[in-house]
Amino acid sequence: MHQILTALDRNNDLLEELVANAGASQRQRAEELKNWRSANPGLAESCKDAVEALARVQAEFLRNLTGEIEDNSEAMEDGEFVFNEFIDRYGPRLAHLNGVLQMLSQLSHPSADNRQDA
Repeated sequence: MHQILTALDRNNDLLEELVANAGASQRQRAEELKNWRSANPGLAESCKDAVEALARVQAEFLRNLTGEIEDNSEAMEDGEFVFNEFIDRYGPRLAHLNGVLQMLSQLSHPSADNRQDA
């Protein structure tokens, strides 16, 4: 029983350390983004405009993607070829679009911590 309690205590210590390190990394990243936005206010605003435009592009892209799924769902279920063609056609573009949107969004919007400071 003593060994179990000792192991649990050690586990708790490691979890506390992990949470502290993650929090420190997030605070550092938030501070870096805040400094970048302060140094580049025009570019931060341009990123915001780009996010709004790309969000519309993303919505249209998703409409096309879901339409393709609806039109070809049976063929996708029946064989690998149609499904692989679908993934090849939409997968990379969707992944890249989401990555660009995420980056621009982070650069354009203040974090929750920064909004609370305002």
